[in-house]
Amino acid sequence: MKLPRARRRLYLMRHGSVDYFLPDGTPVAPDSVPLNAEGERQADAAGQLFAQCGVRFDRVLVSGLPRTVQTAQRVLSASGQALTLDHEAALQEIRGGRLADIPADQVEQAFLGAFQGRGGSETEQQRFLGGESIGELLDRVLPAFDAWCARDDWQCLLLVLHGGVNRALLSTALAGQRAFFGRLEQQPACINVLDIGLGDEAVVRAVNLAPTQWLHEQERYTTMEKVLAQYLRLPP
Repeated sequence: MKLPRARRRLYLMRHGSVDYFLPDGTPVAPDSVPLNAEGERQADAAGQLFAQCGVRFDRVLVSGLPRTVQTAQRVLSASGQALTLDHEAALQEIRGGRLADIPADQVEQAFLGAFQGRGGSETEQQRFLGGESIGELLDRVLPAFDAWCARDDWQCLLLVLHGGVNRALLSTALAGQRAFFGRLEQQPACINVLDIGLGDEAVVRAVNLAPTQWLHEQERYTTMEKVLAQYLRLPP
């Protein structure tokens, strides 16, 4: 028996923590929201972990939104690496609609519904905050990701993307076909580890590793449940 050619390594991160709402409840434009202090700490911790493990990247890909750019920059700085960031707009987060257009009795479903499905066509029809559907997200994200996997200019690739996008990529890798498992939680600045082989083969080695709390000991709510609470201005 001959072993297959060694697979290439892909580290898939989510951006660090951000505040989508100001203390008075004013929403911050998702295309411009920056990392908060905790998000900076999380990104630094991830970079330090890569350094401790001797991980060196050939390329670093971000969606281009500030929160992914800032996270990647801090990861590189903390890991002692200097690389130019590649941007891929097709890998930006699932796009919501206008919060003001969502009826009060549909707010919870608008925030959480897209991430509660079990996969399949019904899940693909779910819309996030009245905007883009899961199916539309998959339509733009999967081809862009496949194009990067087909490139031959990297052996170790860091992607810093978003919770919804990461779910799409991880779900498809786990299922071996187009899929979206909304209940795959993605902590801020978490690290997922995949090995990419020939064609569309992918081996998922680790999911949702959070460098600042390995056992998720402080967590009982999902990221989107926390964002909903911020929008409703509920106490923590």
